[in-house]
Amino acid sequence: MEQRAWERVPIDAQSVDAPLSSAAVFLVLAAAEGDDALGRIRDVLGAVGDLVKNVGIRDLGGRLSCVVGIGSALWDRLSPDRRPKELRPFASVHGPVHTAPSTPGDLLFHVRAERADMTFELERQLLDQIGDAAHVVDETVGFRYFDARDLLGFVDGTANPTGAELPEAALIGADADPDFAGCSYVVVQKYVHDMAGWAALSIEEQEAIIGRTKLENIELDDDDAPRKSHKSLATIEDDAGGELAILRDNMPFGRPGAGEFGTYFIGYAGRPRVIERMFLGVPPGAYDRLLDFSTAMTGTSFFVPTAAMLETLAQEPD
Repeated sequence: MEQRAWERVPIDAQSVDAPLSSAAVFLVLAAAEGDDALGRIRDVLGAVGDLVKNVGIRDLGGRLSCVVGIGSALWDRLSPDRRPKELRPFASVHGPVHTAPSTPGDLLFHVRAERADMTFELERQLLDQIGDAAHVVDETVGFRYFDARDLLGFVDGTANPTGAELPEAALIGADADPDFAGCSYVVVQKYVHDMAGWAALSIEEQEAIIGRTKLENIELDDDDAPRKSHKSLATIEDDAGGELAILRDNMPFGRPGAGEFGTYFIGYAGRPRVIERMFLGVPPGAYDRLLDFSTAMTGTSFFVPTAAMLETLAQEPD
């Protein structure tokens, strides 16, 4: 029997499919110019695996992991002669009312664990290793909120692929880009919520916007509704209109004292697509009403090499 594409990918993919954790850090960095900075970044890419082991050994039950993503411009500096087919900067989306901005970022460290002290310690060691070779563009600390809900009160990530569908959705297949099979693409966006405005809505209005019931997390049918829900508009489609599954590992973040409440969107996929439908709407103009209460502050895309490829990138080219 012929193997499917994902069954032919290398087994050394980074921990893209790590389970939903209790704590996470999303760290986006911009690389400094110059050969010295690039050399330091190479050293860090080669050291990430050891750093994870050194911190993670303190509590194996903490399930510490770290996925490294590399932006388009930095990839060209690290590997100018070999480039993933669909690696490109995040393209901003300008809808009739709301915009998904494109923001800088050369490196992404997605750190996950069951203990916040472990994510903190790994981030600290990573930044110590990088030094002035890169500076922090965005640092967001995420946490699991009750039964995997966002701060708006709804369960997040219900439609994530599972089982055999997971690697097929999240990893590049050998037939799509043979040189980069087992790798992935990842898009991140930081959304800040208008909690007061959201709380002013009735539960029924909130459910119509999200497309699911708030308490039971039951999907609502909006096929005949005059306005599509977030559930429908957040579905990513290919050029033929078919649904493309992606792996989301969104997490809430917030600082109540500063009045900041949000969701950090992170989506892994073997075939990257921008979430245009939310902002442009279907039909055009009927944008996702959730955007009236949730503002995108960042938007950056990265390529996620395999663990072996990270080791290769750590070496100076001949």
